[in-house]
Amino acid sequence: MKLVVFGLSISSSWGNGHATTYRAMLRAFAARGHEVVFYEWDAPWYRGEHRDLPNPGFCRLVLYPEWERIASQALAEARDADATLVGSYVHRGSQVIDELAEGGIDPLFFYDIDTPVTVSQVRGANADYLRADQIPLFARYLSFTGGPWLHEVLEQEFGARDAMPLYCSVDAEHYRPTLPDPELQADLAYMGTYAPDRQPTLEQLMNAPARLLGGYRFLAAGPQYPADYPWASNVRLIPHLPPTRHPAFYSSAAWQLNVTRADMIAAGWSPSVRLFEAAACGAAMLSDRWLGIEEFFTPGREILLPESSAEVVDLLRTTHPDDRVAIGVAARGRVLREHTSERRAEELESSLNAPVRV
Repeated sequence: MKLVVFGLSISSSWGNGHATTYRAMLRAFAARGHEVVFYEWDAPWYRGEHRDLPNPGFCRLVLYPEWERIASQALAEARDADATLVGSYVHRGSQVIDELAEGGIDPLFFYDIDTPVTVSQVRGANADYLRADQIPLFARYLSFTGGPWLHEVLEQEFGARDAMPLYCSVDAEHYRPTLPDPELQADLAYMGTYAPDRQPTLEQLMNAPARLLGGYRFLAAGPQYPADYPWASNVRLIPHLPPTRHPAFYSSAAWQLNVTRADMIAAGWSPSVRLFEAAACGAAMLSDRWLGIEEFFTPGREILLPESSAEVVDLLRTTHPDDRVAIGVAARGRVLREHTSERRAEELESSLNAPVRV
């Protein structure tokens, strides 16, 4: 089939998790014999050194300056496609959706990589990429978040015709255990863009333990942190780490920390792509706790869920290396069975081909 996608970004992973999600899934989708065209607004902050995949070999990328410049071309392309998919956070996405719907594009699908954030913004009528009245237009609403929200919120509250989970995934060919990088070695590492709602948990599970463990090394990687953020003296910050170095990052620290956005915790069933990437690299993971996490990793065997700074300190001090390695091995096995890009591409294909509810 031919699939046309309108997404936030596939060409740049700078400051967003959308790019790696789209890359993994659509590369595997194309490998199943499908044609993919990806439309991306040419955002100034994704240009230059921040554009780390300017020429995806698995899809045709169309970078456009403004929607009006390519609307006719995009509509013609979508009419020629078997399915059209609009993602969350597309620049002026509500206008794009209106014109696709008015142009008779059918079937039209939505892929929400930010479902709890989207719901919050749509309720407040301040999301420029989706309006509440547009949700029933989609043949199927594919959601990064699963669990009760699919029926209780997307279908019952907003009138989605058919809401289905399409979780993020990992490209297991790229994300795999690799030799440690001396520059990235640490006792505990964390990767994530700065977000105010994540900082209390990051403080509790990384920064405070770092202050208590002066002889240990801590590493954070991610953009947009304030210049005056009060990191502990033994926490080192890398402002941006390109995807080519992610496997080494996940393979070089003793433990990896996952910290979830507040909206995702409230919804539950919202695994971060970083969880799957780290696990695919055999990393031993610590994470905050949220409803549904046990459907993705078994606590105590494939992931640990400390709830205080003291628990983190105790785990770093007392966990035997063999036990830590066993956690990483078990997590990697779970991801390879259930959360690879190949598995997700199969699910996408099935979702696009399934009969549409009237």
